[in-house]
Amino acid sequence: MISEAANIDAIYVDTHEEENATENQALGFWLYLMSDLVIFAGIFATYAVLVNNTADGPSGKDLFHLPYVLWETMLLLFSSATCGMAMLAVHEGRKDRVLIWFTITFLLGLGFIVMEINEFLHLIHEGHGPDRSAFLSAFFTLVGTHGLHVSSGLIWMAVMIGQIFTKGLTIPVQSRLARLSMFWHFLDIVWVAVFTIVYLLGVM
Repeated sequence: MISEAANIDAIYVDTHEEENATENQALGFWLYLMSDLVIFAGIFATYAVLVNNTADGPSGKDLFHLPYVLWETMLLLFSSATCGMAMLAVHEGRKDRVLIWFTITFLLGLGFIVMEINEFLHLIHEGHGPDRSAFLSAFFTLVGTHGLHVSSGLIWMAVMIGQIFTKGLTIPVQSRLARLSMFWHFLDIVWVAVFTIVYLLGVM
């Protein structure tokens, strides 16, 4: 009886420690996201200053193909929705659905990155690389920084899919998935700002 009580106490302590660690990790990740937001704000400000410095070269109106970028945007928006569905499945403890929704999210995010790389390669091939003007340098920096973040998110997502397969939906795995979801939605919000400020205003 005493040993059973001791085991129950030990389980309670371990669970309590895991919950505290999860809360601390969530707080730390919020701080990271805020610092990342400051970085993006600085790059947005730089772009706003340099957007008209085209060095007698092409402007956004000459270069941006809005329907193409709209398809990119839809991929990322849908990936945010499927990520949300994955987290609902996490809370329900449905491992199979979590894997399905995160796989769909990964594929949508990968499609976004492929389209973005294709856009960059097309611009560079046409002679409109980041060294062409201050405007293009700022454009490649802003959009490229977001793309690097999405690529990092995809690597993280692939690792988490592997952990779900091998470890299941343990408390640490759920905690990591929650932070991944926060990161992915953050990137979605940043992209909406990029699409509005860079592309929509750029073609006007």
